[in-house]
Amino acid sequence: MRLIGKVAFITGGNSGIGLATAKRFIAEGARVAIAGRSQETLQEAAAALGPNLLPLQTDLRDVKAIDASVEKALSAFGKIDIVFANAGASGTTRLGETTLEAFNVIIETNLTGVFFTVQATAPHMNDGGSIILNGSVHAVMGWPYYSAYAATKGAVRSMTRVMASEFAGRRIRVNQVTPGAAKTPIWSRLAPDAEKMAALEMELSTTIPLNRLAEADEIAHAVMFLASNESTYLTGSEIVVDGGSTGSPLGAPAYERFR
Repeated sequence: MRLIGKVAFITGGNSGIGLATAKRFIAEGARVAIAGRSQETLQEAAAALGPNLLPLQTDLRDVKAIDASVEKALSAFGKIDIVFANAGASGTTRLGETTLEAFNVIIETNLTGVFFTVQATAPHMNDGGSIILNGSVHAVMGWPYYSAYAATKGAVRSMTRVMASEFAGRRIRVNQVTPGAAKTPIWSRLAPDAEKMAALEMELSTTIPLNRLAEADEIAHAVMFLASNESTYLTGSEIVVDGGSTGSPLGAPAYERFR
């Protein structure tokens, strides 16, 4: 097991990629604190993953709440070795239709919350640890109506580089995992039921060279690599897990007739 004796702090660890990562970390020997807003899903995660999981109800838009959750994690587990700043809020921000409140929810969760998660955990991290930020292909794809979301994910990529420099002296590596379309609850607004999700998945798959959405576990595999000692000479880097959507988009089924 690759994470025996390690302690991880994961935001958004109660669903999707965060939950899949928490499960993987625990299977590899880690103790994991997960921060999320939904008490119900936090308790479900705790029941499923057992005593090595600590659920912490946290609104990542509240900096004091982040600090309090980190203190609870430290009280339970001691020092921190791994941070996965994963939590994020999605949603469209169409020009001419977006309120300041809706815009700020995305900024405060995806950008401000990420920064202050790292700030809160960093003083308590063991030297030689690993910080992983969760990005998105939205940062480079120019997807219409997602200005705020894309802006936050572009900013996360910049923060990855800056933080990698700041923590180099402590041998704390800072890297980023960048998912493409994956089967997670982030699509619930666009596809609120199983039938609509199946239709959306079919449509999205035509734009992906591997012709399918990622499983949350497949993103967790990349996070696991960045958290483990297998990536000890990697910092400031980005692992894109998107089925080829950004690296070779013309390989997607949607473009087959042009080949």
